[in-house]
Amino acid sequence: MKINKENRYIRDDRSPIPTSENTSKVMSANKAKDTKPELMLRRKLIQEGLGGYRIHYKKVPGSPDICFTTKKIAIFIHGCFWHRCPKCKLPLPKSNTVFWQKKFNNNKKRDKDKIDLLVSNGWEVMVFWECDIKEDLNSVIGRIKMQYYLPGRK
Repeated sequence: MKINKENRYIRDDRSPIPTSENTSKVMSANKAKDTKPELMLRRKLIQEGLGGYRIHYKKVPGSPDICFTTKKIAIFIHGCFWHRCPKCKLPLPKSNTVFWQKKFNNNKKRDKDKIDLLVSNGWEVMVFWECDIKEDLNSVIGRIKMQYYLPGRK
């Protein structure tokens, strides 16, 4: 985090100037990869004998969080805040609402474009929400197993 002489944060226009140092710390702590829900799911997949997946594999359109390349199964794990979970219905941030609304709309459009591209290339795409993984990991694993062991999958 860089601060200029007037104690203002320097940003690259990807995010608004934070209203406080605490806000900046909280937002900087967010990760795009290896999030807690993602690690929970990957650990459980291994325990259930469903290893052999790739993570964030750039050779697959959209770089899914988890993909079984031989089975053509792509899995995305969406954070409830960033991808706007329909179940959690989290409110917009109170400051910079125009920026955040635009950001969330762009995230949702990018998600849809990635899924459409994968489906058009013959992939089975599964999207799991952070809250689903935290609340009922066994159900999530059950859904993945159904696709994984589906007759016709290599």
